[in-house]
Amino acid sequence: MTVIDEIRERLAGLNPLSLEIADDSALHAGHAGAKSGGHYRMTMVSDAFIGKNTVARHRLVYGALGELMRTRIHALAILALTAEEAKTQPTRKEP
Repeated sequence: MTVIDEIRERLAGLNPLSLEIADDSALHAGHAGAKSGGHYRMTMVSDAFIGKNTVARHRLVYGALGELMRTRIHALAILALTAEEAKTQPTRKEP
């Protein structure tokens, strides 16, 4: 199972309406921290984020990912949106 597959599996509990994950590890080749895990970007839309600020949303994601954040993931850029917020976001070609 790839790291992206594991991320998707663990975040399923937050009932994402959409989830886009990109592996940016190749952009960080040679970076000392890259040896301990990959670099990822994600955009997730979920009703689990309703009424929560950015820090609380990120904590939900980190909690769902558990030890992956200490082992296979070195860096994770998170864009966590509610469905309503996602409607107002500009269209992006990448997560």
